[in-house]
Amino acid sequence: DVQLQASGGGLVQPGESLTLSCAGSGITLSHYATAWFRQAPGKEREWVSCHSIDGSTYVQDSVRVRSIISGDTAKNTISLQIRDLRPEDTGVYYCATAMTCGTVVAWFDRWGQGTQVTVSS
Repeated sequence: DVQLQASGGGLVQPGESLTLSCAGSGITLSHYATAWFRQAPGKEREWVSCHSIDGSTYVQDSVRVRSIISGDTAKNTISLQIRDLRPEDTGVYYCATAMTCGTVVAWFDRWGQGTQVTVSS
């Protein structure tokens, strides 16, 4: 059974950091492009970042200078670290895979269940 498991979310104060992890089960993440999307309450799901098969990374402008994306082939994970978190970063973060990177929801055919990130003082 193929699954993606997103974890690492939580309640943090503005300015703090979080590292989200997407773990693959029954799938080798290094063979796919892995993206992060987020969805705030009442809003559409939006693209955040993508880690491609060749290791290239693509990041949304609003988080680019505050984020680090990394892959760990031994653990079969893709991680997204966001520093200096802001209230507007609040939402459910999902990881998803496709053969190549893209920025739209429909491009990705496999999704994890999401992890909640809440940034609030």
